[in-house]
Amino acid sequence: MIRKYALPVLALAGLALGLFMVRATSKPPMKAKPVAEPSQAPFPAYVSGAGLIEASTENVKVGSSSGGLVARVFVKVGDAVRKGQPLWQLDEGPKRAEIARYQAAVESAAATLEKLRAGNRQEEITKQEQQVAQSKAQLDDARTQLALRESAYGDDNRAVSLDEVNQARNAVRQREAASAYQQAELDRLKRGTWAPEIRVQQAAVEQARAQVMQAQEELERLTVRSPLDGEVMQLKIHAGEYAPAGQTDDALMLVGNNVVLNVRVDVDEQDAWRVERGQPAAAYPRGRADLKVPLTFVRVEPYVVPKKSLTGAATERVDTRVLQVVYSLRQPEAFRLYAGQQMDVYIQAKPLPDPGARQSQSNGPVTGGRP
Repeated sequence: MIRKYALPVLALAGLALGLFMVRATSKPPMKAKPVAEPSQAPFPAYVSGAGLIEASTENVKVGSSSGGLVARVFVKVGDAVRKGQPLWQLDEGPKRAEIARYQAAVESAAATLEKLRAGNRQEEITKQEQQVAQSKAQLDDARTQLALRESAYGDDNRAVSLDEVNQARNAVRQREAASAYQQAELDRLKRGTWAPEIRVQQAAVEQARAQVMQAQEELERLTVRSPLDGEVMQLKIHAGEYAPAGQTDDALMLVGNNVVLNVRVDVDEQDAWRVERGQPAAAYPRGRADLKVPLTFVRVEPYVVPKKSLTGAATERVDTRVLQVVYSLRQPEAFRLYAGQQMDVYIQAKPLPDPGARQSQSNGPVTGGRP
């Protein structure tokens, strides 16, 4: 008897269990509570956008005008700096050696100029007169040798060959040229220094001094100084590292004024027409809808650019273009804001037109003029 009803009972029990499980699992899942309440716009009509905090002077990327090995770093992150204050210094050894070489060139050129202005000494003239007398004596001897060979060749061409006569003639020509050169040198010494020679040497002295000044300016630029009053926000260079010249993708140092901050708001180009200059705005730090920060209008940058600052939202488009609106804010007393921090920004804007009114207007009669 029990076996007769066992199978139907088990079947009914399985069916009941299946119905219970289906009903239990078909309940809608409970909505998860948000980690933080989203911020709410304080205006009835508004345009929202992601705002990126930056220094009021903008985030200045400090670079080096010349590459070199970093010898010293004078500041650290968070230090307040004044305009013109040294930030870091490159190795000065090679440049100081170059300056010493240029200074030696200046001294040499100046000594030559002084010698030209002083004129020639009497000892130099006397020495040159002796050189002239010696060259004349050598010329007379060469002429005598030529006369003897020509006479012997004329009397008996077997005693002296024609080659020996030609050699004597060449020797006379060489002695004549040497004597003329020595005489010209003596005349130059007696005349003294020419004015054009002095001017040429003066130019050489000025050129050497200009090289020294240029090298000293380059030495001064090896010490990188702050371009403004502000705070060191980021430092990515240390003593012993190589600092490349010019602007790099990753800034060696970021400096900016963090007392007054700016918020650069990215407004989607589809909402750009609703933005008006001078409209009030409010910002909220991400995840803190209770911390409202009032903003002061600064400017609208009238050039739509590709969006670069991403929020990480799943619905965010990365191929859009944005109009950048800049507002300023002062550091709140209750909490601190940092450059590079993102905020939710709401800008009071024109209300959107009623879709029904636009539809009826588009279907109405055209009375002329532009719509």
